Amino acid sequence: MEANFVINDFEGPLDLLLHLIKTSKMDIYDIKIEEITAQYLDFINRMNELNLDVASEYLVMASELTLIKSKMLLPRANEEEEEEDPRENLVNRLIEYQKYKDMIDEFKSLERDRKDIFTKDPMNLYEYSDPIKNDGDITLDNLVDALNKFLQRKEDEKPLETKIARKEILVTDRTNEIRSLLKKKKKVSFFDLFEVKTKEYVVVTFLSILEMAKKGEIVITQENNFNNITVNIKEGEELD
Repeated sequence: MEANFVINDFEGPLDLLLHLIKTSKMDIYDIKIEEITAQYLDFINRMNELNLDVASEYLVMASELTLIKSKMLLPRANEEEEEEDPRENLVNRLIEYQKYKDMIDEFKSLERDRKDIFTKDPMNLYEYSDPIKNDGDITLDNLVDALNKFLQRKEDEKPLETKIARKEILVTDRTNEIRSLLKKKKKVSFFDLFEVKTKEYVVVTFLSILEMAKKGEIVITQENNFNNITVNIKEGEELD
């Protein structure tokens, strides 16, 4: 076997073993221990010939491979009894190590993808301030204040979930959900629309309410100060 790589190419003896197994196209669950030991020892010898320092952990693995090889060459004490495979412990370690390598590769991929994500600048919600009055008695300031108090109350009860959502929640989708709800109930509590307590869901729901108010689809009212705020279908309005 030609060694066209050096010790620094690997993160440890398990990393080197995995490389040898893959390049030899072996089944990790059925390692040809004699062949893989010969390749491993050949690599170590070549590194020594190049006067490269070989870490002690690589030499320990060389001893372990030699021991496994010798055990497999010994005749079985009893042919009828099923003895433990000397390779089993090594195979389990290699599989566990491979899982960690795959996780690292996935994290690196996510990191690369994250570099291609650009955030949107904060929106100026006050552009909704005039249309949001549409025949109701609630202004944008009232809604923002109510939402802040709602979030603070939920924060005191239980922190908002902070998790990565794999599927983006779109304002258009959430708006359609609110329309469907209002078709059935005609009137709902403002706070009942925030049934999912993730930050993303709260923000998208709030923007959906503002958009519907801006288009004149809904009327947002409050009978008295500090009373519950309600979201109603505007009289004569048919929600598509």
